[in-house]
Amino acid sequence: MASGTTLQKAIDLVTRATEEDKNKNYAEALRLYEHAVEYFLHAIKYEAQGDKAKDSIRAKCLQYLDRAEKLKEYLKKGKKKPVAEGENSKEDKGKKSDSDSDDEDPEKKKLQAKLEGAIVIEKPKVKWSDVAGLEAAKEALKEAVILPIKFPHLFTGKRIPWKGILLFGPPGTGKSYLAKAVATEANNSTFFSVSSSDLMSKWLGESEKLVKNLFDLARQHKPSIIFIDEVDSMCSARSDNENDSVRRIKTEFLVQMQGVGHDNDGILVLGATNIPWVLDSAIRRRFEKRIYIPLPEQHARLIMFKIHLGNTAHTLSENDLKVLASKTDGYSGADISIVVRDALMEPVRKVQLATHFKRVSGPSPLDPSVICDDLLTPCSPGDPGATEMTWVEVPGEKLYEPRVGMSDMLKSLSRTKPTVNDEDLTKLRKFTEDFGQEG
Repeated sequence: MASGTTLQKAIDLVTRATEEDKNKNYAEALRLYEHAVEYFLHAIKYEAQGDKAKDSIRAKCLQYLDRAEKLKEYLKKGKKKPVAEGENSKEDKGKKSDSDSDDEDPEKKKLQAKLEGAIVIEKPKVKWSDVAGLEAAKEALKEAVILPIKFPHLFTGKRIPWKGILLFGPPGTGKSYLAKAVATEANNSTFFSVSSSDLMSKWLGESEKLVKNLFDLARQHKPSIIFIDEVDSMCSARSDNENDSVRRIKTEFLVQMQGVGHDNDGILVLGATNIPWVLDSAIRRRFEKRIYIPLPEQHARLIMFKIHLGNTAHTLSENDLKVLASKTDGYSGADISIVVRDALMEPVRKVQLATHFKRVSGPSPLDPSVICDDLLTPCSPGDPGATEMTWVEVPGEKLYEPRVGMSDMLKSLSRTKPTVNDEDLTKLRKFTEDFGQEG
């Protein structure tokens, strides 16, 4: 099969399965779910590129298999209706709860199914130690998420954990990365990562119902974290000339965050924005902790250079990295990532443009534990032992990778400018003075 075809086939099958499921054709839905999972597994093995893509597909497979098992159990026992995803069976509950009447609502089921398809319930592999600097932000998030789960007896009476945290700062400073660290470290929590597009609908009245159902889902799966990236796109200041549906979404969001008539214990709303000054004042108040995620300081930039270099072969000394950290004042974490990625491409460019190669001794590209004496590496025409040839003539297993050096880094740095301007920084500092705290 051509690349990408298997994955597309799996997506088509699961779309059909979801439709049949909604239409209560459970036997056909079961068949399609199982068929789709087979295609997804084939795609993981032969098509998916990178661990992140594979992990995402695996998570979806588990979700579909879980649904298939519930349908299989229903068809076998002939229940009145299959147990919905995330619910316990009536037998497990032992008695009918107050919310059962809501659970029977087919419209609610449809909306929650839509959300469950859009929400990424993920466990990224980002630890606190992977986040350079930002100690105050990390401590606030541990205080809000990790400690209440590990030591619930600490948070009783008037001592209650934070219900809303807003991470704000220039783009590329690690706000979303911090959220991924929270998702990884909060092992017992369900992590809902949503965007405004997940909650917007063209149908009148459906968007605010999606917001309500998002919080209902979070209550069902608590302890849970709702992460809303670019929260400003959904919760900007209300005005007289704004769309009525947008206003209703904001109102519903305010009601749900306030928790009036609802138990919001065990739910944290985590928002991230680059432009906090556009947020509605009532929304801003719901985020009890507002933490400024600034541009990285010099020591954090040094750590970032090391993280992004990883295990790539290089000749950079500790002093070289300190010089680079000092030269990148005003650069965000994302900017530094681009500087390093561009520099890491320099050896590839050297191979591509080389007119001469020479023989060297070094670890084999196929097996680093084996030292070879006949490897080829790009060189200048005047180097001793230089042979005129291009990369096309070099056997793949004989290429000795040129090391990334300080000159490569400086060349990349000269081409990559910081993306954050002074005007935005001034606005962010003013917002921090008025409403926030340093992270």
